[in-house]
Amino acid sequence: MAIRHLLLAAAALLMTADGATAQTSYPNRPVKIVVGYVPGGGPDFVARTLGQKLGEILGQPFVVDNRPGAGATTATAFVAKSAPDGYTLLLGETGQLVVAPYIYKNLAYDTARDFTPISMMASGPLILVANSKLPIRSMQDLFRIAKAQPGKIDVGTSGVGTIHHVALEVLKADAGLDLAHVPYKGSGQSVAAGLAGDVPMLVTSMTAAGAQVTAGKLNVVAVTSAGRIAGLPDTPAISEFVKDYDYSSEMGLLAPAGLPPEILARLSRAIKQAVESPDVLEAFRKSSTIIKFTTPEEYTENIRCNLRKYDRAVKIAKIPMAD
Repeated sequence: MAIRHLLLAAAALLMTADGATAQTSYPNRPVKIVVGYVPGGGPDFVARTLGQKLGEILGQPFVVDNRPGAGATTATAFVAKSAPDGYTLLLGETGQLVVAPYIYKNLAYDTARDFTPISMMASGPLILVANSKLPIRSMQDLFRIAKAQPGKIDVGTSGVGTIHHVALEVLKADAGLDLAHVPYKGSGQSVAAGLAGDVPMLVTSMTAAGAQVTAGKLNVVAVTSAGRIAGLPDTPAISEFVKDYDYSSEMGLLAPAGLPPEILARLSRAIKQAVESPDVLEAFRKSSTIIKFTTPEEYTENIRCNLRKYDRAVKIAKIPMAD
């Protein structure tokens, strides 16, 4: 009996040692970052920029896996059901994390329960833009034309339930504007539609539309952050016209619930190093994306607060529940 107990104890010790070795040697193979949107938008840009730097820091490739669909909830559910071993991560964005729970009846994940938040990495203020061929160059122009032609101005977004959609609907509700929402499948499609004149206005990101803004093809009417941003100092914030308006796309890295603490700590340290590197800082500056590093604990609290904020926002916006 004593020999049997010794053998069992030895086996348990070996298993513990193997687990510890696996965790301290993390990563020893490529890591997948799942993005719920098509290439070209803000989340994809953040994932690729930081993924490349994380690969340099940790010595293994961080590969972006785009899985668009259902407002990024398909990708989010996929990660929620993956093994919590650090090799499948989610580039989580405001829409899929804290808006989706209030607009999808049968959501296949619980944001607060099914994930280990690692770090918020970036915040991207959205922009309200108009095709440069149109006479909408300011918020005053928008108010004047929208009130004269209620329901006649189409505004494109990256899709139903995205932060772009919520930002638009809250603007409509709080400013008393009758604008028509036209959802597309991602920022790439919506920006293309805006350039083609299929829709006169868009709520989008500088990452997706910055080149067209620089080229003069799209005019930035306003930004959706609480105040003006460094990259567009002469462009007003919507909050200058609508009290307490503040809707930005916050992006962070999450793992399935149950991620070992050692791997969580290693990833958190690597992300901090990545967002402080000069090349990442410059890439983000050019895209008007704001570095916003948080600890795992701070990111967890941020998600909790945003779940409360967007519960209210979705009710204000009167976005109907979808299957």
